[in-house]
Order: sequence, then structure tokens, then C-alpha cells
Amino acid sequence: MKFLERNLIALDVDVSSPEEAIRVAGGLLVSEELTEPRYVDAMLESYQKNGPYFVLAPQIAMPHARPEDGVKEASASFVRLQKPIAFGSEANDPVQLVFALGASSSDEHLLLMKQLVMLLNNPAHVEKLKQVTSYEEIQTLIGRNE
Repeated sequence: MKFLERNLIALDVDVSSPEEAIRVAGGLLVSEELTEPRYVDAMLESYQKNGPYFVLAPQIAMPHARPEDGVKEASASFVRLQKPIAFGSEANDPVQLVFALGASSSDEHLLLMKQLVMLLNNPAHVEKLKQVTSYEEIQTLIGRNE
């Protein structure tokens, strides 16, 4: 499982739409060959069809698609947006932190979600994620949760 590793993190990305944010976060998974390119398309389709159901907390989006949509290995990427953007979630917009999830089974999905929940359940960690300037700072945050 690849969870927020160096090549799966992009800070202060400038996007102008939710679709662009999903494309960037998903693209990190594709570039590391953890998912197929069609997985990003599936995430976008899911958003277009079902709306912002994956905007699970204030400022936090976790786009994902089904394992059969092209997941090769369980993984999670993290993109911090330079400027928060609206995904259409009345309760949780605007979004600044985007975590793309790719899981090849429901067990892996639960494992990824558990790691993310442990990280994001702490408001101090969420604030820190909005301010970190390096991969090492993110590692320190994750390390405290294991």
C-alpha cells in the first residue's frame, strides 16, 4: 500500500475547478503506476454523476472510484490547493485538501480510510496540512498516527 509517499504529494496546486483538482490528485496515482489512466476518468464520471459525495469534512475531498476501474495497488495521494474551491458541497465547501484514493479491494479501501481518518480526525493535523512546506513535515504528521 502506498500512502501519501513523496511522489504522491503536491502542495499549492493552482486549479480552477473540482474536475481539475481530481485530475491532478488522480494523476499522481497514475504517474506512479498505482492506477490506470481510466481510473481518473472514472473518478470524474463519479463526481459528475453523483455530485460531491466524497467531500466528507470541511475543506476535505476524497475522490475515488471502484477497484475495477483500474486500480493496480492500494494508494492515496494528497494535493493541497493553492486556493480553496467549491465542489458543490453545501456543508463542507470550499475544499483545499484533496486525497485521491485507489483501493483494489474493500478491505484495502477500509485500511486507507482508517489511515486517513486517524490523520484527519485531529483538527490540529488538518490545520498543519494546510501549512506544511515539505514532505518531511507530512511524514512527521503521519508518523504520529501509527
